[in-house]
Amino acid sequence: MDQAPFDISVAPMMDWTDRHCRYFLRLLSPHARLYTEMVTTGALLHGDRDRFLGFDAAELPLALQLGGSEPDALGRCARMGEDYGYEEINLNCGCPSDRVQNGAFGACLMKDPLRVADCVAAMAAAVKIPVTVKCRIGVDDCDDLPFLMSFIETVKAAGCGTFIIHARKAWLNGLSPKENREIPPLRYDIAAAVKKTHPGLRVILNGGLTTMDQVRDARADFDGAMIGREAYQNPYFMAEIDRAMWGTPLPDRAAVAMAMIPYIEAQERDFGTPVKSVARHMLGLFAGQRNGKAWRRILSTKAFYDGVRAADLIPEALCAVDSGHNAPLAA
Repeated sequence: MDQAPFDISVAPMMDWTDRHCRYFLRLLSPHARLYTEMVTTGALLHGDRDRFLGFDAAELPLALQLGGSEPDALGRCARMGEDYGYEEINLNCGCPSDRVQNGAFGACLMKDPLRVADCVAAMAAAVKIPVTVKCRIGVDDCDDLPFLMSFIETVKAAGCGTFIIHARKAWLNGLSPKENREIPPLRYDIAAAVKKTHPGLRVILNGGLTTMDQVRDARADFDGAMIGREAYQNPYFMAEIDRAMWGTPLPDRAAVAMAMIPYIEAQERDFGTPVKSVARHMLGLFAGQRNGKAWRRILSTKAFYDGVRAADLIPEALCAVDSGHNAPLAA
């Protein structure tokens, strides 16, 4: 691949892309844009801001995804995100879980594009950094191209210049969040129609991207590709994308694992973070590799032992893989 301005990012994923996951992914991909888990406006306005917004500078470039439906609250929270150093604020209009439905935000917002437009306008007025929207191609029976185009045009008029489109529709009733990621068919053609109709918009494709060929193919119709579950279950995929896009040398998997030890120790020392809370994000590092299951088994069991130390756990798991864990981390 050449050096065209094509965005690569890792999707915001609830319970997965916390700060520990993002630090780990950054060791594998120096260039991909990372996203927080969705953070609700209520959590920021009434909870511990540092807990929800704190991050390590190594995670940059980094975007904050907000969940909410009240323009004023979203504007205030967007300003918080900018003050903390985030480089983009993203509004969640794609999550179909019961939690977001009960809060009248997420995917159900697509049925009220005027409210989304008001939210975007309030956020854009509050910050100088980009405000973006992540949405589906449709919701329930509102799933034809005119519906999506009307949504895009309404929100675009409010100041949104980038749409991340998960190329599946969402069923708000009858399917679980997991099923909503798998059962509705992927329709890249519908997402591509948005870019064709609005060439001035930046349109990022999300959904079902698991191979380099798919990422390459996306360049024909989109401005970027957002990787979801594959980045979590097979995180080394992000290193392979980084090499293809930017020529970054592939890092040694074992060296990446060893580089996590001081981070885990610092998190435990400074914040009381248990080893298991970080190690769980590293389970897929050796996915598809010889003895990769042994790595996963040791981390997923012994990380829960009382008194476990990362300096003991990681080398033990690496010995099971036998991959030369003393190799230096690639630049």
